[in-house]
Formats: sequence, structure tokens, C-alpha cells
Amino acid sequence: MPRSEGELRQQVTELCRLMHARGLMSACDGNVSVRLGSGRLLVTPSGINKAFMQPAELVVVDGDGRSLRRGVRPTTELPMHREIYAERADAGCVIHAHPPHAVACTLAGISLETLVLPEAAFLLGAVPTIPYETPGTDAFARALRPHLGDRCAFLLERHGCVTLGADPGEAFNRLESLEHVARVLFISRSLGELRPLEPGAAAALRAEVERRGLPWRFSDAHPIPADLVEVLARRVLEKLRPS
Repeated sequence: MPRSEGELRQQVTELCRLMHARGLMSACDGNVSVRLGSGRLLVTPSGINKAFMQPAELVVVDGDGRSLRRGVRPTTELPMHREIYAERADAGCVIHAHPPHAVACTLAGISLETLVLPEAAFLLGAVPTIPYETPGTDAFARALRPHLGDRCAFLLERHGCVTLGADPGEAFNRLESLEHVARVLFISRSLGELRPLEPGAAAALRAEVERRGLPWRFSDAHPIPADLVEVLARRVLEKLRPS
């Protein structure tokens, strides 16, 4: 994990180029921030194509969101980033991107809060869709507040997605996973009925997720009887014991 500001600048720049190459950002879309400490954030500048951004072009802002470099403007989505960091002490990096399948899901009304793919439970959890607000405004930033809790990924209606992580690598992994899930759901809807995971299978998956010490972020969208979870958790542990 990078420790110095210079290493973070290099990692964020490389991630932005990778996201652009994979179609998760285009032109001047998207923005990334990293927590530096003492209330400061390292953020991408406004109006720059992330494929050509250089490490020195990233902007440091103070605890009030003011740029520490005269004449350089941070991303217009800075209020959203600051809102997230204020609510989530565990967030070390925030990525806002425009992955096409994720955006398409918000236009088609396809929810990513349904438990369909088991791998999503380990890294993403349920992904809420935040109702549309004008990007870059305080209202847009406030719209996330009710959903921040322990969620680590969000769809923004008509406007992309946001992923959080302890560091840039984790936030990027969640972005890549979110777009993969959105693409699978998008394709499956075009082929026929979308079938969520059966309750029994979901309970077994929850037991395994919690055995690994990870949060189960589907509890609100898919309540599972506690006794069923307890039984399945015991079964999982029994299988892991040496014979």
C-alpha cells in the first residue's frame, strides 16, 4: 500500500489510465480522491482527460475543500467526496466513474440490490441506486447520506457510480466488480427472467461471508431468518473441522 503522497499520486494516475482504457471513464468524466490525513484530500482536477493526467496535476485540498495550489480547480464533484469522508471513517479512497452497463441499469430500472451473483456478496454487497440530483451540487452530495451506512458501492441514477475502499486498489476492485455484475444482470434481463438466489442458498452464502469476518450487506433487501443462518453457519463450520 502506498504511504507517501508521491506514491499515491502515481497510483491514482495509473488507476485513472486503466479505468479510461477499460471504458469505465471517458473524456473528462469521473473523479478520484484519496484521504491524506489532517483533513486533506488528494483529488483529480476539474476538466481533465484522465487518460493523459500526470501525477503532478492532482490537487490537494484542505479540510474546507480549498485548493492548496493557486489557479488549479479540484473536481466539481468535491462536495460528494467530502460528504463521504465525513460519514465514513473507513474510507481511504473514493472513485466516481461512468461504467456503461452500470449507468444503463439505472436507466432500465435494473436494481443491483438483488442477491444474484455469490461473488458480489464478498466484495460489494447490495448496491443501492441513488435518485437523480444535479451533479456537482450540494443536493447531489446530500442524496448519498441516507445510504452511506456500511455500503461500499452506489449507483447514481443517470450518472454512473461511486465505490469506496480503504485504499485506491480496493476502491478500484469494487468498481470493476460492480460493472461486471451490472453487465451480467443487463445481459440476463435481455435473455429472460432474472432469478435471484434462493433463500436457502442465500442463507448459506451469508454464513460463509460472516465466517470470513465480512459484513453481510444484503440484510435489509433480503431478510433471512436468524435460526436458518445459525443452522447453516454450524454446517459450514462442521465441514471445515478436520476429520
